[in-house]
Amino acid sequence: MIKYIAIASAATMLLLIRQTATEPMPAAVSNSPLPAFETAQNNYKNFCSSCHGEKVEMFVDRQWKYGKTKPDLIKSITGGYPDNGMPSWGAALKPKEIEELADYILEGIEKGSKYSFAAKPKSNVFASAELTVKLDTVASGLSSPWGMVFLPDGDLIVTDRTGEIYRVGKNQQKTKVTGGPTVLAEGQGGLLDVELHPKFAQNGFIYFSYSAFKTEGNDKLSTTAVMRAKLEGTTLLDQKIIFEAQPYLKTRHHYGSRLEFDRSGFLYVSVGDRGQHVPLLPQSVENDCGKIHRLNDDGNIPADNPFVKKDKAHGSVFSYGHRNPQGTALNPATGELWEHEHGPRGGDEVNIIKKETNYGWPVISYGINYDGTVLTPNTAKPGMAQPNHYWIPSIGPSGMTFVTGNRYPAWKGDLLVGSLRFKYLNRCKVQNGKIVKEEILLQNLGRLRNVQMGNDGYIYVSVEDPGYVFRLVPVPVK
Repeated sequence: MIKYIAIASAATMLLLIRQTATEPMPAAVSNSPLPAFETAQNNYKNFCSSCHGEKVEMFVDRQWKYGKTKPDLIKSITGGYPDNGMPSWGAALKPKEIEELADYILEGIEKGSKYSFAAKPKSNVFASAELTVKLDTVASGLSSPWGMVFLPDGDLIVTDRTGEIYRVGKNQQKTKVTGGPTVLAEGQGGLLDVELHPKFAQNGFIYFSYSAFKTEGNDKLSTTAVMRAKLEGTTLLDQKIIFEAQPYLKTRHHYGSRLEFDRSGFLYVSVGDRGQHVPLLPQSVENDCGKIHRLNDDGNIPADNPFVKKDKAHGSVFSYGHRNPQGTALNPATGELWEHEHGPRGGDEVNIIKKETNYGWPVISYGINYDGTVLTPNTAKPGMAQPNHYWIPSIGPSGMTFVTGNRYPAWKGDLLVGSLRFKYLNRCKVQNGKIVKEEILLQNLGRLRNVQMGNDGYIYVSVEDPGYVFRLVPVPVK
């Protein structure tokens, strides 16, 4: 109701300004600047974005109760549907402006529809603008292959969200690894990422992130945890829990859980906001939700972490204001940690993680609520970092890697990101530390959960339900 009144008031004010533009204005407002009405973009920003989101592309995710053809939009804008919170703009905007606004909205819908792929793959060969690849099956018979890491001997360790760990050798030979953590495979939880110690060849240490749980009274609570163990063949030994995000909560989503070692041997752990952004858990460093954490390899806290000496702060926190980070990768050119995270409806982000930096969630966001209402009117605020890149509509990013080596010369240095929602691989062209162009690869392959560079220089992707791991093999141009 408050929102409707605000919009109606805006419409009334706009009408008043137009009526008085050719008449003497009251002294109280005679010096007030007139708002700009030159373009449909300005009209959308000034009078539509407060309810429909700042970016017109967000309309692609809407349910169109009254239709989305141009005549339908003109009718909705002109007459409104007051009982459903949509005011009439027919008295405030000229017919030509309403028509231009409808065209602008339709253009936004068209931009947001670029991810809709109807056709299923007809073969294992996929052509792109600069490179054609074919898919070789590496592993099958999985459910949700969440994490992947390659051993020095070329074998692949795969975590399945159900709780299983597999060691995959040549010819798709898949053997279960025993001794893994006990997980809560509910909602988005389960066995999640896996990472090797930088000196794995010497110490055999391997790390797993997962949703741990405990019972308090009648409640089963869960959190993001990390276990370190020693891998010997297909057995895990000397298990040690080195991190448990606090607090444990009732929710079963937004665990984050990506693991990444940097060049100095520090381990970074992503933890989602657990769906708890009111109160603003991601904005407080006195809890672990909505954060990137930085640890020593044994789980102890580095002495130079930014909040170690701050009273009540959690010393493992490295950056904060994150929603649900499900991708991390070290940029081989710079050594910087790149991260991506899920927005709500729209506003998935790619960030370069900086020490002690606030990335804004949920105070600023390029997304809206799942019910179509505005989450926050702010996309920027002083002291809060802007994303390197964002997606509208949400692609549901998961997994990320930079392309290295010489097998994919046209893609070298680019960032690859999996899309859960639209079931494809997103290639991000990176120049001077910025994403400047994108290409859609492997259309409709499946819910693409992870992408990694293998020790052999090939790109590997995993898809889920049913779960497979594929190797991307370049096809020579004939």
